[in-house]
Amino acid sequence: METCEKTYFTLRAETTSLGGHSSLPVKDNAIYRLAAGLNRLAQYEFPFRFNETTRAYFDRLSRFETGQVADDMRAVAKDPSDLAAAQRLATATPFQNAILHTTGVATRLEAGHADNALPQTARATINCRVFPGDTPEFVQGAIGEALADPKITLTPVMTDHDSPVSPLLPEVFGSIDKLGNEMWPGVPVLPMMAPWATDSALLRRAGIPAFSVNGTFGEMDAGTHGANERLLVASFYESNEFLYRLLKSLTGNVSKVR
Repeated sequence: METCEKTYFTLRAETTSLGGHSSLPVKDNAIYRLAAGLNRLAQYEFPFRFNETTRAYFDRLSRFETGQVADDMRAVAKDPSDLAAAQRLATATPFQNAILHTTGVATRLEAGHADNALPQTARATINCRVFPGDTPEFVQGAIGEALADPKITLTPVMTDHDSPVSPLLPEVFGSIDKLGNEMWPGVPVLPMMAPWATDSALLRRAGIPAFSVNGTFGEMDAGTHGANERLLVASFYESNEFLYRLLKSLTGNVSKVR
């Protein structure tokens, strides 16, 4: 059950040099300068962040893990959280890394204008997914410090507005948990912060708590957003049944939800 999500922030990193003919190379090369900055960015990690949802996620998930992983999840679920445990979890999987802090990654490169000419410009697109509460100004400043070169300029290309965290209302989560156990006994229901974007962010910005859940089971990698995106027919109808029952349950408790 998603109660919050990261927001989208894209920056353009750009640097220039005088250029010239490739037969007469010089040390001042825009491609090399940008590449060096991006290599420093690759080593940078934003500070760890936590909220009610992510702590509850790790607390519940720890019951289905063992050993060090379970211990680390319980340590992260506490307030204050154990940062060493968070580092181990972030290193373990891309998803856990994504929900533990803001991320910024280079996704596109553009440089030079001819095979036989020294580059006059070099640009990179850096896409950031921002943890609720971190500001675009903070993120841009951190990226700039990581690039560590005043000759590399940063320009915001696309900035989304912060989306607050919806509270873990027991009336809502309890209904989902109960129905999930009825339809799929033994399958845990976890509160979650989405590292991607959904339309729920618009409702939360308007002050309306929003909760995303669909009861759809499928492959972990089902070609999302690709030409081979797919879903089992049986899962589609199961999801419809789940949502129908959930809405009946929630509307029966509408006075409590208010």
